[in-house]
Amino acid sequence: MKKARCKPNNLLQRNLFKVESILFNGNLGYKFSKAMNKTNFFEDVYAVVRQIPFGRVTTYGAIAEFLGSKSSARMVGWAMNHSHIHPDIPAHRVVNRKGILTGKHHFATPTAMQEALEKEGIRIENDQIQNFEQVFWHPKSLWETLNIS
Repeated sequence: MKKARCKPNNLLQRNLFKVESILFNGNLGYKFSKAMNKTNFFEDVYAVVRQIPFGRVTTYGAIAEFLGSKSSARMVGWAMNHSHIHPDIPAHRVVNRKGILTGKHHFATPTAMQEALEKEGIRIENDQIQNFEQVFWHPKSLWETLNIS
């Protein structure tokens, strides 16, 4: 029986069929869950966070928007709070929309997040990234990498 496609309602759903083979065959290091649904939301957040380049940061809201759930920035925060059991997730690279290290209290020490970012060349004063506009990375650049609009 042929599977009917749903009417697309966001960028991710419109382009998912274009990138399925890349994402799920492991090319480019992507490991998004097949369904991209809410039951796998934390795993999808972690897959995006793993793509943040060294020396760059993104925001809870940018990740939520990329995953097609723009109003779920707080849920991304919850996912990040639980990410510390996964050593391959660079949780220190996710900050709030103003570049403030709001997640620092979920690290082993109160300064661990700042220290990790500073090791990557990111300048921080008073728990805020100083060159935020220059180091901000938006997950939508993943689509640009794949030449998808």
